[in-house]
Amino acid sequence: MGDTLIRAENLACVRGGRLLFEGLSLAVGSGEALRVTGPNGRGKSSLLRCLAGLLAPAAGRIEQSANIAWLGHENALKPSRTLAQELGWWARLDGTGPVYALGLETLGDVPVRMLSAGQKRRAALARVIASGAALWLLDEPGAGLDAANAEALSAAIGAHLAAGGGAIVVTHGETNVPRARELAL
Repeated sequence: MGDTLIRAENLACVRGGRLLFEGLSLAVGSGEALRVTGPNGRGKSSLLRCLAGLLAPAAGRIEQSANIAWLGHENALKPSRTLAQELGWWARLDGTGPVYALGLETLGDVPVRMLSAGQKRRAALARVIASGAALWLLDEPGAGLDAANAEALSAAIGAHLAAGGGAIVVTHGETNVPRARELAL
C-alpha cells in the first residue's frame, strides 16, 4: 500500500436492516485528510466504525497499514478519576506520554466528573493527539468546542498531517479540516 494509511473498496453498510451506503471507495495516505459530510442518518459514523474495525461492512474490503486513534461520540473518560489519571492511563496503554493539549494544562487535578462538556471533549482529543497513531478517525470532534478550541483542533489536525499522519473527520461543518478532500454521503 506504500504511503497509503487506509484504503476501502466497494464498501456497503447496513444498519437496522437499512442500507446506508454501497459502492463506497476511498483511500487516505500520509499527509492527507478526508472530510466526511452529509445529513444525519446517512452512515457517516457507521463508515468510521467500519474503518476502525468496530463494525463489519456488509460488502467490500478495507486495507489498513497504520495504527488508528479513534474518537467517537462518547469521550470514554471515567468520572471518578482525575484528568491526569485518565490521560496517564491512556498514554501508558499507547506507550506514550500524556499530552495536555487544547488548554488542559491546568486541569490535571480536576476529577473528570467536574469537567465541562467542552473540557471532556478536549480531553478525549488530547488522548488522540498523544496516541502516536498515524491515522486519526474523528467523529464530530468539534462538538462542544468553543471557537478558540475549534481553531486549536484544526491546528492540531494540520500539524498531524504535516508530520505525515492522516485523518478522516466526520463533521457537520463545526471543524475546519486543513487540506481535506470531501466525501459527501
